[in-house]
Amino acid sequence: MKNILLGVVLFLVTFLAFGQSFEGFALYNAQGSNTTYLIDENLNIAHTWNLSTECNYTVQLKDNGNLVRGTKNNGNQLGGAADAGRVQEIDPSGNIVWDYIYSTSEYLSHHDLTLVGDNVLLTAWEVKTAAEVNAAGYDNADSDKWPTHFVELAPNGNGGADIVWEWHIWDHLCQDTDASKPNYTADISDHPELIDINMIQQMGGPGGGGGGGGPGGPGGGDWFHVNGVDYNADLDQISFSSRFASEIYIIDHSTTTEEAASHMGGNSGMGGDLLYRWGNPSNYGMSGTRTIPNAVHDVRWITDDGRPNGGYLQIFNNSGVSNNQSAIDGIETPFDEATGTYILNPGEAYGPSTYTTRYACAFSASGQSSSDRMSNGNIYVNASGGQGGAGVMYEVNSNGEIIWGPYNAQTQKGFRYECDHPGIIALESFMNSSTSSCFTSSVSELDASFLIYPNPTNGMVSIDLGTLNQNDAAFTVTNVSGQTIYSELMNNKSRFQFDLEGYPEGMYFVNVTNGKGEMVSQRISYIR
Repeated sequence: MKNILLGVVLFLVTFLAFGQSFEGFALYNAQGSNTTYLIDENLNIAHTWNLSTECNYTVQLKDNGNLVRGTKNNGNQLGGAADAGRVQEIDPSGNIVWDYIYSTSEYLSHHDLTLVGDNVLLTAWEVKTAAEVNAAGYDNADSDKWPTHFVELAPNGNGGADIVWEWHIWDHLCQDTDASKPNYTADISDHPELIDINMIQQMGGPGGGGGGGGPGGPGGGDWFHVNGVDYNADLDQISFSSRFASEIYIIDHSTTTEEAASHMGGNSGMGGDLLYRWGNPSNYGMSGTRTIPNAVHDVRWITDDGRPNGGYLQIFNNSGVSNNQSAIDGIETPFDEATGTYILNPGEAYGPSTYTTRYACAFSASGQSSSDRMSNGNIYVNASGGQGGAGVMYEVNSNGEIIWGPYNAQTQKGFRYECDHPGIIALESFMNSSTSSCFTSSVSELDASFLIYPNPTNGMVSIDLGTLNQNDAAFTVTNVSGQTIYSELMNNKSRFQFDLEGYPEGMYFVNVTNGKGEMVSQRISYIR
């Protein structure tokens, strides 16, 4: 036990001493490239996925160590910025687990994706003719428009996937131009839960709606240019960002597809209507500060696990400081936990009136890009290349000092994964981990003399001591704070189980000390 406590103390000292350092990996795939890279804190390549198709925009790591990747489908009939048409799940060895094409003359996936448990949520366009758009109250459309929708895919176990949920902007529009047409309201400000079909058109040409073309976006097709999406499992809600609207939104995911097309149902009781919006109050007829002056990308929730600003929304505000300097803005949404709603005072715009936190970027970009808030408070920044962007990823500490990078990734959207992420733990045996601090235990040298499975786990854990001397062996489980949550004397048993159900998700240490006082330790990741 003395050795165990000493190991825990050493771990805590190491954790506190390097609390502002880069710990973990960065994952990225440059747009148009066939190769996805996972790099460590020393900028060394830890793992690659060499694939036969080119990435369209983004990749993400699942808890099982598999990669989910948007890719450009050959033969797309529609096309535009970051067009895709296809999504794949790929195992660590590069084998395709499942593959799904979402591409016809009527719809096409594009830009971003996010994980919803084991499912994947895609952003996509759907074609509406000029006649349809005008009939819905648009002010004199002369070409087709492609409003965004979301489709959620569930792997079907047969190498493909099935659509299990949908949400469409088209179902949540309003207009004040023609009382004889659908969704008419005399005052747009009466319906902040709906999207004014003319709001982007009214914002004007280049610069007015986020750059990249005239009214309605390039060529008039990519109407809203939704470029980022994120899922919050605790709230069962989805956030997304629109470049041409210079605005971010939240919708309810707890609905059925039928409820998502309506104005009732789900946890919110509002169906698929907007629960919250921020950045450009004029879009719904309200006065107030326009905090997103141009393009916005990569809206996401900061993980709410005790890290700084947990639960805030965070955005890459491309022109947040000036036309030439981006900002990473944190927004403390006015969420009322008692009612499960976002507070909106009558006659006012959604708060806060301006950003809650801001980091003025040392390296900026006018398009694409991403960011994240790490558990130690650091901010990870990916300023994309192209359009005059820096094309680098880097990380800053709480004082704004760059502690990692800048790394010339030239990627549109990079991601950060810390050492205790289940996907990183699952990938350990597949990666070059010799230069990463993640797999050098500060409790003791890792030893393969006993097995833990499954790892990651969703509760029950099995231990096989194998050849380890079990005479008078003591077994403990500690959390990252050094607290012992389970202990047992082995009494010559070689196999046993314990259950993490009821404990917080995260990383735990399994420590076994034999009768000679020799200790071995292994990490395990618990995710419900």
